[in-house]
Amino acid sequence: MAYKIGVVGEKDVVVPFQLIGFDSYPVANAKQAREAVDKLAKDSYGVIYLTETMAKQIPDTISRYDTKVIPAIILIPSHQGSLGIAKERVNRNVEKAVGQNILD
Repeated sequence: MAYKIGVVGEKDVVVPFQLIGFDSYPVANAKQAREAVDKLAKDSYGVIYLTETMAKQIPDTISRYDTKVIPAIILIPSHQGSLGIAKERVNRNVEKAVGQNILD
């Protein structure tokens, strides 16, 4: 099965991803972000890129997919820059996999 890649977040961040063939889903608030992520997860998206600003508003939705292999939810900075959420998430996952944080 071929999985698709989608990008969810603020319009000015996600639309440029269309140039490289990703499906983009501009959202303006937490409700729309939650609905978009859930829809993509049901529609065979293997990777969902989500802006950190939207991720900050829907941690419950993201954590629901943390225990699943597909979709992988990857956080990306917004046009305002990084909030550090993505780095913290990677550090937690590495620590969980290896037993200690080897990245710091």
